[in-house]
Amino acid sequence: MIIEAILKINPNAKVSVNADDINQIIWHDGTTPISKSDIEAQFPIVELDNAMQDLRAKRNKLLIDTDFYGMSDNTMSSEMATYRQALRDITSGITTKEQAQSVVFPSKP
Repeated sequence: MIIEAILKINPNAKVSVNADDINQIIWHDGTTPISKSDIEAQFPIVELDNAMQDLRAKRNKLLIDTDFYGMSDNTMSSEMATYRQALRDITSGITTKEQAQSVVFPSKP
């Protein structure tokens, strides 16, 4: 998570971290070091990004599982259309890792 936080501040940073320890950051190729407090301030953002990535992966799998209902030779029921829309809307308004991790997926009709 430390490197992800650093890259949030400086996407071009050349850095490595020993043992995932914020006290073991090694700056490479003339990258300007970033303060530990600035790096730590990015942790909640990185955690939210990771939680949202996991949530989207689960949501996308559920959408893929029902894609065949939308094929031209199949008529999608209104219940299925509502379910799929609820899946697409599931990430709306999520601003914290805890919210992302506590999402309850709708039941498939």
